[in-house]
Amino acid sequence: MDLEFLLHFLAQVAANNNTAWMAAHRPDYQRARAACTELVRRVLAQAAVTDPDLADLTPADVLFRLHKNDRSQRDPEPYKRRMGAGLKRGGRHAPRAGYFLAIQPEGRSWLGAGTFHPTPAMLAAIRQEIHYSSDEFHQRRQAPALLRYFPAGLDTTGPQLTRPPRGYSANDPDLPWLRLKTYGVGRFYTDSEVLAPDFVAQVVAGIAAARPLVGFLNEALPEPEAGKNLDF
Repeated sequence: MDLEFLLHFLAQVAANNNTAWMAAHRPDYQRARAACTELVRRVLAQAAVTDPDLADLTPADVLFRLHKNDRSQRDPEPYKRRMGAGLKRGGRHAPRAGYFLAIQPEGRSWLGAGTFHPTPAMLAAIRQEIHYSSDEFHQRRQAPALLRYFPAGLDTTGPQLTRPPRGYSANDPDLPWLRLKTYGVGRFYTDSEVLAPDFVAQVVAGIAAARPLVGFLNEALPEPEAGKNLDF
């Protein structure tokens, strides 16, 4: 895998984030994309051993575009500064919890697990599952195997409700968790870690450690209807 070139190319994108530069460096983009594709292919092949949900996925199912499709008028950059993939059954846009791998220079490469932009319906279902199965939720979020690879645990620094969700008491012992608007864990990798020979193995081990938590979240969610993948 040409991960050193991938990091170099993404650093160049960050410094030259415009369509004219990208058009002039199309072969470099294709080389970088191929490197990311091979990385994701290897991760999928090895991670499917412990998570069968990933078994039938291909890189084309999970890779995100480099071009931004959600820019605001205040965002002049047409391209993301990272390449990555959303690894979950149904593909990158499926309304499920899963795993997210991103490669970005300067120590910003990242592995996440969970659901980071759930719809209101998904949030309601997850909160209900936490309320009904509180002990199981806490067991999985505090599992030693999970915390070994994601020492910060479930992220509580993101957006959350200022009041209890509708239907839940202000005295609910799980209120700090019910108020969250995202449910996931994450960790960064240095560039040296990305270039290390065991990088794929480390990512796969992180996915395996997070699988019980991801499974808990998906147990709360209804199976998506065929052909109805939501982008979140």
